[in-house]
Amino acid sequence: MLAVLSVVMLALNIYWWIIIASAILSWLYAFNIVNSGNGFVDSIAQFLYRMTEPLYRRIRRFLPDLGGLDLSPLVALLGIFFLQQVIIIYLYPAVAQAGI
Repeated sequence: MLAVLSVVMLALNIYWWIIIASAILSWLYAFNIVNSGNGFVDSIAQFLYRMTEPLYRRIRRFLPDLGGLDLSPLVALLGIFFLQQVIIIYLYPAVAQAGI
């Protein structure tokens, strides 16, 4: 069971970095630092969009409209941090104590 929790923690860490990369790339697009016509950059942007947008869409349903400011990546990162802390503080010790 500890192995399953470790895999979940790894998946959460990977998703954390995907959200960070998506936010940085969106800033680079917004300030015209990255050429959006480049095929390689566009494929990375499409990958990051497909990985993050389903979660962002769910979060945006509950957030108020703040105009051009999108807080959904911040809320997603806070949610991931919360899940990681629950796993570390409550689940790891419980599974270790149970000997599963």
